[in-house]
Amino acid sequence: METKLERIAEISANSPRPEFTSLYHLINKEMLLQCHKELDGNKAVGVDEITKKEYGRNLEQNIDDLVERLKRKSYKPQPSIRVYIPKSN
Repeated sequence: METKLERIAEISANSPRPEFTSLYHLINKEMLLQCHKELDGNKAVGVDEITKKEYGRNLEQNIDDLVERLKRKSYKPQPSIRVYIPKSN
């Protein structure tokens, strides 16, 4: 699993405009569980306002649902929030 992700990172870093046709074959329950484990729970929440702790309460069910929606290609990520940080100059 990690080797495949490392290869994608390598291609992205070394190619000026890499193109990937599909990454769905890399996404599975084990990879998503590992990603959740590695997340820093002290970071800001996303637009859905769900914390890592809240998502983890039903982690197995949440991951199974996410994998299923990804495979059906019905997962639609929410847009990110743009936050402007005032600068002194």
